[in-house]
Amino acid sequence: MALRVLVVGGTGFLGYHVVRELVARGHEVTVAVRRPGTTVAAPDVTLRMIDVTDPGRLPDLVEHHDGLVFAAGADDRAVPPAPAYYYFEARNVEPVRRLMAAAARTGCARAVVLGSYFTTLHRQWPQLGLPVSHPYIRSRVEQARAAEEAAGDRTAVTVLEIPFTFGATPGRPSLWAPLARWMRSPLPLMAPPGGTAVVTTRTVARAAVGALEQRASGPYPVVDENVSWERLLARLAQAAGRPRPVHRLPPALLRSAAAPAAFLHAARGREPGLRPAALPALLTRELFLDPTACRTLTGEPPPSVDEALAATLRGCAVGS
Repeated sequence: MALRVLVVGGTGFLGYHVVRELVARGHEVTVAVRRPGTTVAAPDVTLRMIDVTDPGRLPDLVEHHDGLVFAAGADDRAVPPAPAYYYFEARNVEPVRRLMAAAARTGCARAVVLGSYFTTLHRQWPQLGLPVSHPYIRSRVEQARAAEEAAGDRTAVTVLEIPFTFGATPGRPSLWAPLARWMRSPLPLMAPPGGTAVVTTRTVARAAVGALEQRASGPYPVVDENVSWERLLARLAQAAGRPRPVHRLPPALLRSAAAPAAFLHAARGREPGLRPAALPALLTRELFLDPTACRTLTGEPPPSVDEALAATLRGCAVGS
């Protein structure tokens, strides 16, 4: 059955791929944009120009849609004025709360929020107090809670818990440009202990559309591979055409680098979404995800992460 789906953030890094997947699978798509002249993934997509922070217009925007995807918001690179949480709340929590409430009121029965795997890690290791230490993570935890509460039992909400994502989006600068420059340089590669889950843009898009089609609900970690930081850097260097050894970065050195960064932010009256002083304790763990739930949404084996790494580096070259 073809669904009528509204995608908020449908021209962003991940939203673009969600829109492409929806169209490829025969669904009708409306993309909410903030400015005219925005490029979308397919010619037969309907554009609605609207500011989703305006709650009065949301019921009209959501009405007559079967599904909703929130692919917008602020990411963890932002360093807003202190206290940072209010910045992340305004962009990650409140729009989701209002959109889900509008969905419940207008009969939109299914929704997907593109979230973060930090909420998965918070469930796994509550003793780390991640929402207390990091304003960005707090906003993601509150985002998931707000979506569920506002939707109630009228709208099934899936929160995709997304780790580091690789791939390229036309017309969008890559989030990985600094890393790509490092991979192509002669500088030595150093990685701390631990590792992370990684996912491709293809898997995120297929998981989002699968969740809508299945009317799934609850948190779904999405992952293609779990990989050590050392192995991830080695594969990126290989994709960049400059393979070289990766040296172990002592955790103590990682911790010592956090203090100057925190001092500079404080001196400027700003606060990062991920606080440097608390990051080493997290990043030196194995931030791995179970792929089982993701496969129930995508219905396919994972695509090649190495191809996505290469696409990421090509995208950085185009954008530089």
